[in-house]
Amino acid sequence: MRIRATVAAVTGALALSAFAVPAAQADDSAISRADVAKVLDSAHASGKSGARIAAAEADAPYALDASFSNVKINGGKAIVAGTSKQVTVPTTFTLTHSADVDIAAADFVVDLEIYRGSYEAPDNYLFGDLYPACTPVSTTVASCKGTIDVRPGDGELLNSDAGTWNANAYAVAFNGQDPSAEDFDVTKVGVAEFAKVGTTKVQRFSKLTVNASPEPVKKGKTITVKGNLTRANWDTGKYAGYTVQPVKLQFKKKGTSTYVDVKTVKSGTAGALKTTVKAAADGYFRYNFAGTTTTPAVAAAGDFIDVK
Repeated sequence: MRIRATVAAVTGALALSAFAVPAAQADDSAISRADVAKVLDSAHASGKSGARIAAAEADAPYALDASFSNVKINGGKAIVAGTSKQVTVPTTFTLTHSADVDIAAADFVVDLEIYRGSYEAPDNYLFGDLYPACTPVSTTVASCKGTIDVRPGDGELLNSDAGTWNANAYAVAFNGQDPSAEDFDVTKVGVAEFAKVGTTKVQRFSKLTVNASPEPVKKGKTITVKGNLTRANWDTGKYAGYTVQPVKLQFKKKGTSTYVDVKTVKSGTAGALKTTVKAAADGYFRYNFAGTTTTPAVAAAGDFIDVK
């Protein structure tokens, strides 16, 4: 099980990997995240945290000629997490490197992570259980695919984490150096590290209900439409009302395919929604929430009203 990273004293998001080792590593990789963290710590100690390592220094890795581009996280869509179920989303990127970098080596690793807050002292970060896999498309370019794995049920997220996250990336070539050996020489290890290669949103899963009554109802009489807007509370592991949010009441007349806006209702205590309308025709009522930066859009399933 991975643990939430809250240690701000360690410089650089990747160095925090030393505090949380995933349940599994890439099947063909001989390198753990703790090994990578050891090397990145050395790089950060050289005073170059958050940028590509530019030159070799004493007791620091050398600058690996590699860069990242075309970064996409979840196909450009937000990462939406509930209270318990694991969420796994894809990542893709292009790795460009010099011809002398052996990306097929068992001790070459590349990764893309996302972090909340500053790179130097992140509030939280997320990564994949396995390192991304890269497929060469030429002698100097590779197409890479990975994942970001999120376990809200394990306490990996807090409500304050909802919103925009940045993505960082790194490539490390160990070149036969064993991080656990007494004669480990970090200066023979190559590192390319980038603090911000993209962004994504992490959002709290939302739910929306609707109930129109009475049913059936006479034409011209009052219909009361109730509902609830709730979202995942990562602090408690339960769902809670999303209050003071504008939610549209919509109606779709029987025999048609389009919902039409009727009015806007603001959610109250515990996310409660309630309004009244006059019965005019058979059809479906629903509530529709447009979403916010921290919470995705959601529409309730239509509730049919039979008008006599």
